[in-house]
Amino acid sequence: MKEIGGYIEFETSGGHALHEEMIGLNCGRSGLAYLIETKRIRAIALPYFLCASVKELCEKMKLRICYYRTGMSFLPQNLELKSDEWLYAVNYYGQMTAGDAAALKTRYGRVILDNSQAYFDEPVSGIDTIYTCRKYFGVPDGAFLSTDVPLERPLPEDFSAGRMGFLLGRFEGKASDYYDGYVKNNAMFADEPVKKISALTMNLLRSIDYERVEKRRTANFRYLHERLKERNMLKLRVPSGAFAYPLMVNDAPVIRRKLIEQKIYVPLLWPNVVLETEADSVDRRLAESVLPLPCDQRYDEEDMARVADAVLALI
Repeated sequence: MKEIGGYIEFETSGGHALHEEMIGLNCGRSGLAYLIETKRIRAIALPYFLCASVKELCEKMKLRICYYRTGMSFLPQNLELKSDEWLYAVNYYGQMTAGDAAALKTRYGRVILDNSQAYFDEPVSGIDTIYTCRKYFGVPDGAFLSTDVPLERPLPEDFSAGRMGFLLGRFEGKASDYYDGYVKNNAMFADEPVKKISALTMNLLRSIDYERVEKRRTANFRYLHERLKERNMLKLRVPSGAFAYPLMVNDAPVIRRKLIEQKIYVPLLWPNVVLETEADSVDRRLAESVLPLPCDQRYDEEDMARVADAVLALI
């Protein structure tokens, strides 16, 4: 029976979430688990340059895994698939174009595209595509999956209320005070089953001004690129609604540490790659020597100037 009265909860948003027409799930790895189940995937090709959670999920679901190298263009290198293998491709920093993705589809046929760093890219026809919400917005969970095959069993709905602490804390306090909560929230998804996206997360996503977010991220990336491109070892295009600005430089670990001391938080996104791959491999260099500089919707050109000035003083 519907409750009437009592204290007032969060307002219900009447907006529309970007990708809402897709399948809403609790997290990005659930998107892959969904595809493994619906498409009966038994073998997959993963990049060495990848977060550990995807590999762990594939191992947990008993897939046969082979690995491939990633080039400085962020595209797969020297890869041949066996007849039963699927290609898991990552759109690193939004640098893969729709034409690049279509070419992978033409060559390999069975392609899953990870757009967790390219939220504003539209899916390419015929390619199963995964989007992760919490890398772009202040939500504790959530993902969208573009695919043509529905799951034949009903999914439970996720419940997000208990995951909001680190987000609410940071809104009124310092990120450093609530970072442990953020880390614990990320780690929790390792054991989460596939669920529908929660009502709370969907409501938060429906309240976002996506046009503003996309324009701000794009403008911030462009500003950093104009200031830093001559010092960047990577040749980049300006993506729409950028995830972060990937600056590849020598002595990146030292520069990262000094930027953090200035409260410019630059993460090491793939520490597992640094630990597990050969020191002279391109994958290791991309993981260790690329600084993902923040350029999201919270910041304006004055903030980007501070970041660029700090970086240039350290290089």
